Amino acid sequence: MPKERAARNRTLTLTPDEERTMIQHVVTDDMLRHGMAYADTTINADVMSVLPLLPDAFADLIIIDPPYNLTKDFNGSKFAARTNEQYMDFLRQWLPQVVGKLKPDGSLYMCGDWKCTAALQQVLAEQMHIINRITWQREKGRGALTNWKNSMEDIWFAVKDPNNYYFNVEAVKMRRQVIAPYRTNGKPKDWEETASGNFRMTYPSNFWDDISVPFWSMPENTDHPTQKPEKLIAKLILASSREGDMVFDPFLGSGTTSVVAKKLKRHYCGVEINAEYCCWAEKRLAMATADTTIQGYADGVFWERNTLTQQQTEAKRKTRKNAANSASAQFSLF
Repeated sequence: MPKERAARNRTLTLTPDEERTMIQHVVTDDMLRHGMAYADTTINADVMSVLPLLPDAFADLIIIDPPYNLTKDFNGSKFAARTNEQYMDFLRQWLPQVVGKLKPDGSLYMCGDWKCTAALQQVLAEQMHIINRITWQREKGRGALTNWKNSMEDIWFAVKDPNNYYFNVEAVKMRRQVIAPYRTNGKPKDWEETASGNFRMTYPSNFWDDISVPFWSMPENTDHPTQKPEKLIAKLILASSREGDMVFDPFLGSGTTSVVAKKLKRHYCGVEINAEYCCWAEKRLAMATADTTIQGYADGVFWERNTLTQQQTEAKRKTRKNAANSASAQFSLF
């Protein structure tokens, strides 16, 4: 039965009837063996059994959020912390096969925390060319009395060919508020003056402080213990894939990569060993058919945190402007 929630809690839930419906949309490795297509599917299986059934070089972009080197309970399936050498052995069991599913000009992103990031870098460098390390601020989390609060995570960005890969920086620029606007001849220089404030489109760095971790009041939230924000995944997908490209996630979890790929008009393929997580993913995919919004990304622009009022004001301004332009165009016909 679904957990009891507070009235304003928007965390995703599944009724027994919904779960029975959603599991019918989930693909198994046996279905793949019998010819089921892999595109736009959630595959419920162990990744090692699925990889031989997927064609080589089918993915334009791969996003990996593997178990970190922590003891964690994933809905009854426990991952135990181990030595650094043992963790690297774990990575080497599947990473080479995953990389084989990437196109020659494709890109790969792999997530980690401070404890496992060195292992991720070392093992990933054995297979690919590392281009950069993104560090993002995960403001959610417990404080610590004898240590610094753990509030940062890494994402390693790697490609097969450093001279041939796709990267669209224009798609991931950040809209930031201008605190001390600079003018030339009385006019804004590299910024825009609007009714909701002064803003500048800035090039993205490899440090992201604009991400909100999913929590109970957000409709994207689930009970998955390590769920990534849709906004975070949207940046990776927009930067390193085109509309219509294939995005592959071998550790899908609650479905965020597939959901964001669908919202951004990409194809997707995700593998997840936990059946309930697969059902969550399928419900989120069904919801994404009607609702393509991504919190923090509006009208093709990434916004800073706590700017919802400005986003709404800007959206209204653009609606009025488009209506005025439309009326003007119609008038000019007479």
